[in-house]
Amino acid sequence: MKNVNFDRIIRNGQVTTSTSIAVGDVGIISGKIAAIGDLSHDSAAEIIDATNLLVMPGVIDTQVHFREPGLEHKEDLESGSRAALMGGVTGILEMPNTNPTTTTREALEDKLNRAAGRAWCHYGFFVGASTDNVSELRELESLPGTPGIKIFMGSSTGTLLVGKDEELREVLLAGNKRCPIHAEDEPRNTERKSLISANPHAREHPFLRDAESARLATERILRLSHETGRPVHILHISTALEPPMIAEAKRQGLGTTAEVTPQHLFFNAPDCYDRLGTLAQMNPPIRSQEHREGLWKALSEGVFDVFGSDHAPHTLEEKALPYPKSPSGMPGVQTMLSVLLTFVHQGRLDLQTMIKMACETPADLYGMQGKGRLEVGYDADIVLVDQHRTQVFERSMVESKSGWSPYEGESLTGWVEHVILGGELAVRSGERVGKPAGQMLNFWSPLRHSDGGER
Repeated sequence: MKNVNFDRIIRNGQVTTSTSIAVGDVGIISGKIAAIGDLSHDSAAEIIDATNLLVMPGVIDTQVHFREPGLEHKEDLESGSRAALMGGVTGILEMPNTNPTTTTREALEDKLNRAAGRAWCHYGFFVGASTDNVSELRELESLPGTPGIKIFMGSSTGTLLVGKDEELREVLLAGNKRCPIHAEDEPRNTERKSLISANPHAREHPFLRDAESARLATERILRLSHETGRPVHILHISTALEPPMIAEAKRQGLGTTAEVTPQHLFFNAPDCYDRLGTLAQMNPPIRSQEHREGLWKALSEGVFDVFGSDHAPHTLEEKALPYPKSPSGMPGVQTMLSVLLTFVHQGRLDLQTMIKMACETPADLYGMQGKGRLEVGYDADIVLVDQHRTQVFERSMVESKSGWSPYEGESLTGWVEHVILGGELAVRSGERVGKPAGQMLNFWSPLRHSDGGER
């Protein structure tokens, strides 16, 4: 048998995908996965010993807020992507609620220019639907560097808030790609602000932005999706009320998909608000144990398609403002994989399901070329993990410019050892190496579904 000379060989790791687990080797040539199996007779410029390590595709986080431009005191593209890389995330999709908002070709190109040479992981940027740019959305969703159009039904301001049915219908008709949705009912949220107590505390957050707000918005957008034929992706599901509706939409063949965050599975009210105060405040809120159990049930039933961090950092000074002046959002891109691996360690989440939802399906949903899989011919974006290492996450480990994490003090099992990005080592033994090497993600058009077909 002819000896192959690879650029790198990952040797003797537990090579894991959503369909297989086997001890073996991965050979890399020119930034691509060139071979998987027994490569013991082959040579390479560099051998990476993966004995006792999990070898998996890089995580793709399809919902992050890196705050640049306009809010760089909280986060920027360099610091946010650095946090991502250190957490085993090799690709991110960033949201449009920056300042200025990403609602024009010029704003998208500005973000792409800012990321070039500064991003530590691969990147794409959503364009935001607004009440001003509907006539341009079909063109905007097809531009290089964007997976498509994001819709805020709640928890946004100005023209990014698209809350009325007639506005939503118009946006959904203006394009073809799957639309991610922040589904909260803004009229209900506004109305319930008057119910705040005389001495407000963050524990009131899930009462003021209640489960009915999420249910109403999800019900509305699914009805409009059915009416217009536009598939939607419901972000950060937080209630036990929404999964049955999403499951029914899937049975109807609407192309509906949904995300759940690690924090909605990890924390519950009122405990997290008693312990963390406004640090636990996000939209939609962390809710009661009853809702958390509903999310776990839906996860076990296959209702959710992807995990997303909804990484949305604010400074500690901003978070210290008295509720409700305190902003909603928390960091999470760096900790997402370790939290999910902790669920695997606890027996609550199947490892192969985790890889499917954190790596493979995110790439499929948005048609990312060459990403999300440990397969020959795919890009060599690979993470090597010590599944068995348990460590307390401490503030000193935080890479985000915000400087804090809701998981501080939590014991997590499953930590990143090495990250390979585009065939090159970017993290070695838990330490960053080299320079930022993230590249713009490329997206298929028309959108290719996970079954390989086209819509």
